[in-house]
Amino acid sequence: MTVFRLTEELIFPHPELADEDGLLAVGGDLSPARLLLAYSAGIFPWYDESTPILWWSPDPRLILLPRDIKISHSLRRVLKKGRFRVSFDQAFHRVIRECAAVRVEKGLQTWLIPEMIEAYERLHELGFAHSVETWMEGKLVGGLYGVSLGRAFFGESMFSREKDASKVALVILAMVLQSWNFHFIDCQLPSDHLKRMGAVEVPRAKFLEMLREALKHPTYRGRWEPTVEAIQRIYLTPRSEKPVKTERS
Repeated sequence: MTVFRLTEELIFPHPELADEDGLLAVGGDLSPARLLLAYSAGIFPWYDESTPILWWSPDPRLILLPRDIKISHSLRRVLKKGRFRVSFDQAFHRVIRECAAVRVEKGLQTWLIPEMIEAYERLHELGFAHSVETWMEGKLVGGLYGVSLGRAFFGESMFSREKDASKVALVILAMVLQSWNFHFIDCQLPSDHLKRMGAVEVPRAKFLEMLREALKHPTYRGRWEPTVEAIQRIYLTPRSEKPVKTERS
């Protein structure tokens, strides 16, 4: 097994050189320049306090095409009733910390250690990292965050403190990204939950090809302020063409 050790030079080995588990390199730093280089090459950091920084490019790769998001009948009812209010980039710092806190409360290990949180907060301040928030009665109850380059969105983590809160955030994100002609949401690693919502596995070579195409477009940099309510009406009104799929609960 060959794992590359990074130096101060801003360079990564080709993703196809990763080992069978997807581990490609170790070391380096979490500077904005290195993180953006990594994402643009189909690589992401994933590690914990017991290890140095580890860089991954798994094969296959889990992706979700925005137009293929699957909404169960029960979730569609939740969306129509307006139980949650959804916003973008209004509480990034709280969302990323909640993603970590929920895992810790469940006794699970988290990769969202302080230096990782600080790194993504810097990307948010630079306009590359974004959050989707789900609110109930003025309280933050769910959400997700990720990185956007070109017309690709790299999902990092999500959390939920109320039933369906994170699902609603993902569905609204997919609707917004579809309206903006984004090519895919990178879900990174296999997840039965995300597969039920429409995510599929593709070979790494295919993913890298799709990524190259997505990066040919300019990045939606800065704070995202989509008209969420209008987009919901377009996608949830029966008279529309319904570009999203539905399935029974």
